[in-house]
Amino acid sequence: LNDPYTFLEEVESEESLSFARSANEACLKALGDPTTSGSTTYERVLAVLESDDRIAHVVKRGKNDNGEDLMFNYWKDGNNPKGLWRKTTMESYKTSDPKWETVLDLDELGKKEDVSWVWKGSRPLPRARDPLSNNGIRVTRALLSLSRGGADATHLREFDLLSNEFVSKEDGGFILPEAKTRASYKSRDVLLVGSDFGPGTLTDSGYPRTVREWVRGTEIEDAKVVFEGEKTDVSVSAYIDDQRHHDGPIYEVRSRALTFYTSKYWARTVKYEDLLAPNDPLREGVEEPGDFVEVDVQMDANIDFVGKWMIISLRSDWEPTPGGKQYKKGSLLYVDAETILTEGSKNAQYHILFEPTERSAYETYSITKNYLILNVIENVKSKHLFFKFDKENDGKLVYVGGDNEAQIRACYAGSVDPYESDEFWFTTSGYTQPSTLFLADVSKVGGKTNEGEIEKELDEENEEYILEKLKSLPPQYDAEGLTVTQCTAISKDGTEIPYFLVSKNDTVLDGNTPTLLYGYGGFEISLGPKYIATSGISWLERGGAYVEANIRGGGEFGPSWHQAALKENRNKSYEDFIAVAEHLISTNICKPSTLAARGGSNGGLLMGNMYTMRPDLFGAIHCAVPLLDMKRYHKLLAGASWMAEYGDPDTSDWEDFLYKYSPYHNINPTVEKYPPMLVTTSTRDDRVHPAHARKMVKKLWDMGDGKDWPVYYYENIEGGHGGAADSKQSAFMTSLAYDFMWNTLCKGKST
Repeated sequence: LNDPYTFLEEVESEESLSFARSANEACLKALGDPTTSGSTTYERVLAVLESDDRIAHVVKRGKNDNGEDLMFNYWKDGNNPKGLWRKTTMESYKTSDPKWETVLDLDELGKKEDVSWVWKGSRPLPRARDPLSNNGIRVTRALLSLSRGGADATHLREFDLLSNEFVSKEDGGFILPEAKTRASYKSRDVLLVGSDFGPGTLTDSGYPRTVREWVRGTEIEDAKVVFEGEKTDVSVSAYIDDQRHHDGPIYEVRSRALTFYTSKYWARTVKYEDLLAPNDPLREGVEEPGDFVEVDVQMDANIDFVGKWMIISLRSDWEPTPGGKQYKKGSLLYVDAETILTEGSKNAQYHILFEPTERSAYETYSITKNYLILNVIENVKSKHLFFKFDKENDGKLVYVGGDNEAQIRACYAGSVDPYESDEFWFTTSGYTQPSTLFLADVSKVGGKTNEGEIEKELDEENEEYILEKLKSLPPQYDAEGLTVTQCTAISKDGTEIPYFLVSKNDTVLDGNTPTLLYGYGGFEISLGPKYIATSGISWLERGGAYVEANIRGGGEFGPSWHQAALKENRNKSYEDFIAVAEHLISTNICKPSTLAARGGSNGGLLMGNMYTMRPDLFGAIHCAVPLLDMKRYHKLLAGASWMAEYGDPDTSDWEDFLYKYSPYHNINPTVEKYPPMLVTTSTRDDRVHPAHARKMVKKLWDMGDGKDWPVYYYENIEGGHGGAADSKQSAFMTSLAYDFMWNTLCKGKST
């Protein structure tokens, strides 16, 4: 296909940046600059993003010299737009005004080095494998990932947590330039690293194809390649899973991600000495570890190790022994790791931790010292189940209790320190309920009655495992009179599609309520109840209705819900979203002129398809950091890694189905009126290429000259795939989009 707009694929060419700058100028001239337009949205959103009222979530990183637990947090506010990495003690954290000590000031670092650094996380040296940790008490080092302007590609730099300084190369520090690097400590002086080491070291998707073992004090170029995959793989990785604190061995694991959803794993058990540098005196006389064994599970399964167990999460039905028991897709199993590694899957005994129903799925699990906490969603409502490692029963997991009813709320349970305790962070929030953080203890969960039910009736504020309420976010907007309703639309093929509607309880059903419909529908990612202050300020407070659609392609009902909309069935996602839109209209919440749609990334592709498939159904569309050109998506940045989701345009997939949902190729010149659309992206987005948005907009402008096709485009010159690099940019992009949608829909109201 001849594409006259490929010149816009040059990310930072003068022609591309000139297009972006002039488009930005035209956008603000047409829609108004949210920072000066007189709307209060920008100021209020910024105040929320920078508010000191936000909960400072922490992770434990060992103890200080006084034996006090150290809690680390990354914090951004008005005075620190790029952020502070800081620490406090657990006792101080529990107070209303913790005393923080700055570990790293990213704004200061950016000024000093003249780089707009964006924090991308830290990876600590595990204290169990650090000879300088005072017998596993303190964490002394960490690998920091810092990004220029918010891109996925990062600079790797080692940091000393005792001196709060970077470790220089002269002192043996691990430092790597910008790349999509994956690195973790094998031991204090050895890293397992995948990165861009030159030609042939990256996959077609732009991720590491090789893993090197890098010894401190040597050059990365001399580091030995210990594992490699194929160029067509998505990525490869290698890591150490040290399970000694759960009475298990140390596992060394390698994996090749063949596609986004399939992997091959190899594993072996090793001794601590095997992790050290080859010339380390402790390795003398130590027998070499055994060979790696390919893990005998389905390629679309995920594995994890806990103590002596391997946990297997299934994406498709599995029959380990031909003619034997079949385990359902979406199940969570556990099995003796040594047995499956030495004797294969046919000879292993499997235990079912969770088996899904048609309307339930497990989301995540967390491990404490003696328990496993399972977060389950039932009809897009959340609940927790608790299991104990029963040492008197071969360490098997025994159900000890859980929440009676799934609730319309977001719940997160994360272990405080699986080395030492059964305490966990427990966070809850809802569409209209601000986040609350509790300290909880899973060992407080009651026993079972004869019926197997929990003795104590539980509710949101009375879970028996809660020790104390630590922090709560004050209301960030006026939610008085708002109600949350779970509704159902019927898709084209008869499937029931749930959605959540947040609206005033006295909403007049006359079709005049400005309604915002949000969707994603891909990559097994679930949408569900959580507190989004920006939507509350920018939409609900104004009297609008906010809707989230749980369409197929997401993970709301496990792998089946996701797989129902893969590749040639992608139309199911779009039909589901259309069904929800039509249901909102048929129930008189809104009408097409008062209905806006919004989505980003894969949700941006959804928006592009709503624009081209049903221009009659929406009054405004915000299409953020989108995929839109499905003919060339696999050639742009990380696009090749998504072919398991969408299909391969270089095969018959293109003619068979892909072209049907490539918005860039489905603009209809005979359509007289397309709904007003705002397209936003970021120059520094190195996951979804900004060319998708640029090319679509340029093509629409050229084809729509003289037609009623209002399209506005704003490209943030920084920001990465999130679209913004700091709070001011984030507030700007948020308010630009919400004000555009609100003002456009208000023109569509009946007088």
